[in-house]
Amino acid sequence: MILEKPRHHGKNERLALPWAVRLVVSIVSTVVDNACRPNGTVNRRLIHFLDYQTPPISTTSVSSTDISIDSTRNLWIRLYSPSNNQLLPVLIFFHGGGFSFLSPASLAFDMVCRKFTTNLPAIVISVNYRLAPEHRYPSQCHDGFDALNFIDENWATVLPKNADPASCFFAGDSVGANLAHHVAVRACRTKLHTMKMIGLISIQPFFGREERSQPDMQLVGSGLVVSVPLTDWCWNAYLPLGSNRDHAVVVGGFNPLKNWQRRYYEWLLKSGKEARLIEYHNMIHAFYTFPLLPESSHLVVQIKEFIVKCSSRVSNLKSETYMSQLQLSPRKLNLIHLPILCWIFSFIFICVFSFWVNMLFNT
Repeated sequence: MILEKPRHHGKNERLALPWAVRLVVSIVSTVVDNACRPNGTVNRRLIHFLDYQTPPISTTSVSSTDISIDSTRNLWIRLYSPSNNQLLPVLIFFHGGGFSFLSPASLAFDMVCRKFTTNLPAIVISVNYRLAPEHRYPSQCHDGFDALNFIDENWATVLPKNADPASCFFAGDSVGANLAHHVAVRACRTKLHTMKMIGLISIQPFFGREERSQPDMQLVGSGLVVSVPLTDWCWNAYLPLGSNRDHAVVVGGFNPLKNWQRRYYEWLLKSGKEARLIEYHNMIHAFYTFPLLPESSHLVVQIKEFIVKCSSRVSNLKSETYMSQLQLSPRKLNLIHLPILCWIFSFIFICVFSFWVNMLFNT
């Protein structure tokens, strides 16, 4: 399990983030806070300015394609395959976004999945599920499990030939880790025909409870991507009307902040599961979506080691098969940073324009 663990700072101390990352975090937080209306609805028009959608583009290193499962509820998956003929593990990924935002086509998650596909390497399947508050719990969990069944039943026609059915993993970040947990629990109670799920990669899992702890309140007003008021809004938009976090969530007693994420890890150990906790000091929520942060690449290395360890137990393949070097030359890094910086400046312009339009219509 991956979680952020800020060090203890003085009251006026700030996280040491690159200016570009800090700028994007500030803009994203402002836009999301304004899009989440007090009445529990979402300003989708404002969110669309923030959420740049990418088509399934194939390159020399990664091919991607969108596959529809049920058009009536917009249930679909995006399949990523590396240009690699060796037998590869399969990663079923659930994106974050507070249950209410984003999709596999969102630029940040498309980049993350491509990075996983290339550097693990693995075949990655990113699941699109219905969003709250238009669709509340358990719609997202049903979509995730139905996507899993679709993949299992159509393995031979959907997956490439080098996909290893004996080496499949659930993965998710933030609320996606919550959904991955729910789907994993349900999958354990159901007999899959083709796939063998052997691991869960939970990146900064988003769990919650009504109670407040001292570490929770220390993050109030911190200016991070995920704030305490925003998590409250997301839970209220996600859960059925009249319910609360103490009863409607399968794993109770958790919230998206570091102390409850650690409790989730401890709960896994007490349940007899082998679990590994990886903590990142001074990292914000969703730090892995920022390629400029070195911790983003380090996370991929940690996930790779976990996959190799799990796969070696159920496969006759040697672990060296998966141990390709995770290094990029300075030239390649420059090529990656250039479009990111261009996107940042374009993003700033779009956000400023959208705020102006929004204020114009409100007045």
